[in-house]
Amino acid sequence: MPNSLLKPSPGTIFKAVLHPHRSLSQRGFLIVMLFLGGVSFIAGMAFLLMGAWPVFGFFGLDVLAVFVAFKLNYRDAKAHEIVEISPDKFLLTYVTAKGAARSVEFNPYWVRVNLEEMPDGRASLSLSSHGRDTAFGTVLNHDERRDFARVLSGVLADVRSRGAPVNAAPQTLGD
Repeated sequence: MPNSLLKPSPGTIFKAVLHPHRSLSQRGFLIVMLFLGGVSFIAGMAFLLMGAWPVFGFFGLDVLAVFVAFKLNYRDAKAHEIVEISPDKFLLTYVTAKGAARSVEFNPYWVRVNLEEMPDGRASLSLSSHGRDTAFGTVLNHDERRDFARVLSGVLADVRSRGAPVNAAPQTLGD
């Protein structure tokens, strides 16, 4: 599952890191590339032996294009979101594929989890507090968004039942 629940640090009640799903492992990538390269080499050699030598190069370009597409996909998979809840703070951190982080802080007593269900089965997640909406969970698929909304709402209800302190409006932290 692309969500990994982490052991919370002291004072943290809940922490989750949301990662995008990637169905092909590094080993699977190697197998696909070796297969594709082998098939392209054999087909290219057939054209080379028939005298159509430029075709051989185009088979190599196809393999290169697939390789680059996979590498870009794996690079983008490094993007993730971190959700951390303590009795007095709800911290949502976005981390880009390049490692740049931006955080948004909410009061767990006031923040609300919004799950918008579309007629076609899609779902989107956002947090709202003091008239401000912040989208999150974009790295999850639609079913995972529904599940995570349920879990997150339960954790927030638990925090509120403990009597979380009431602080100021949400703040954006970092860059």
